[in-house]
Amino acid sequence: MARIDELRLMTKVARMYHERELTQPEIAAQLDLSQATVSRLLKRARQEQIVRISVNVPVGAYPELEDALQKKYGLKEAVVVESIDNEDQILRDIGTAAAFYLETTLKEDEVIGISSWSATILAMVGAMHPITRPSGVRLVQILGGVGNPAAEVNAGRLIGRLAALVRGKATLLPAPGVVASAGARPILEEDRFVREAIALFDLVTLALVGIGTVEPSGLLASSGNIFSHEELTMLKEAGAVGDICLRFFDANGVPVSTALDDRVIGMDLNRLKGVGRAVALAGGKRKFAAIKGALRGRLVNVLITDLLTAQHLVEEDGTTVDTPAIEAVV
Repeated sequence: MARIDELRLMTKVARMYHERELTQPEIAAQLDLSQATVSRLLKRARQEQIVRISVNVPVGAYPELEDALQKKYGLKEAVVVESIDNEDQILRDIGTAAAFYLETTLKEDEVIGISSWSATILAMVGAMHPITRPSGVRLVQILGGVGNPAAEVNAGRLIGRLAALVRGKATLLPAPGVVASAGARPILEEDRFVREAIALFDLVTLALVGIGTVEPSGLLASSGNIFSHEELTMLKEAGAVGDICLRFFDANGVPVSTALDDRVIGMDLNRLKGVGRAVALAGGKRKFAAIKGALRGRLVNVLITDLLTAQHLVEEDGTTVDTPAIEAVV
């Protein structure tokens, strides 16, 4: 076939596919070509720049910044949301983005592990739409959900409402997140219902967690699942910068091992790292060091965060990423 003849055929096939929106089998039937030939011609049309696909990035979307985060920290996915520099608004905006993420990526028979005392996860649940397709989803608390009755309603509401939204079955972890002594933990873990919840930890395919600072959040503090001022000071002196499920880590994401670990009933960091999708919902200046530490330690592999936090995470080493809307040719 002469080159002009091939170019002419490429152009015809490309117009039928991209402008007339015919499928490859329809094009093959109309032009008496094999489907493999149609596929090859479409690929060649891109190589010859007969077809140039432009992606117009809308305002509020930051794909280059997300790619940079994924590359720098080895993430499976990063979601960056535009927000203002206000902690409450950042929480709501991350929660809304996380709701969409869960709605669009939830798989059948997923086992979702949920941190019990996360205001951001509460915001996510508040922003979610019901999933109507059959799911077979199971949910389990991965941090003890028993605490101050005035706050405990939030933990129970979180998992119960999410279970209803995804048409799933919830398993509560009916124990405190922090017990009074190391000796109390094995006694509580002998309870049948506690054992059933912990047994699900190894089956979790999707973990939804917040990232906390050493100083507890308002929701966590109100639950009573906190350590004393002296114990928190000891954690800071040991190098702790943040926690996930009350498991503390340092600036490089290395677990900070202390006797306090023996008083926590919940998923540990090594187990979290083994989850297929460990999704952190976190942002804001106050949590920056903790988020960076969690990413450095590969404690999570999906991050949903705000624009300013994402920029600082990427640019600390001098790398800069343009964030305005762009047109890319792919």
